[in-house]
Amino acid sequence: MMIPILKKSDYETIKALIEGIHPTQRTKEVGTLQSELRRAKIVEDDKISQNVIQLGSYFEVREITSKRQLCLTLTLPGEANLQEQRVSILSPLGVALIGFQKGKEFEWQLPAGKRTFIIEKVSAPTSLTTT
Repeated sequence: MMIPILKKSDYETIKALIEGIHPTQRTKEVGTLQSELRRAKIVEDDKISQNVIQLGSYFEVREITSKRQLCLTLTLPGEANLQEQRVSILSPLGVALIGFQKGKEFEWQLPAGKRTFIIEKVSAPTSLTTT
């Protein structure tokens, strides 16, 4: 099982986001994201590889079976907009991808069933959100 790699500022942002969600509003993805945070390797912001998907990263993944390619940017929930290819960290795919690197294959249970993806491209965040 792959260990996600998170930069410290993303870890703190995501942790605060989860803590701010009322218990009655917590989805299965929120619980999964909490688990991912617990097992993640946390690194200093300047030590994170540009090939690791972070908040604000643009990435391209391909679903192995269908060869369908998704080109998305990982965002906070308030910035998510599928028409603009901006996917929330709280979405099933967002939870699946945070902290993983270009070239990695992973399986994830999506609403349509379990799928295998490969991360083909990752671009570093273009704008950093400061708190």
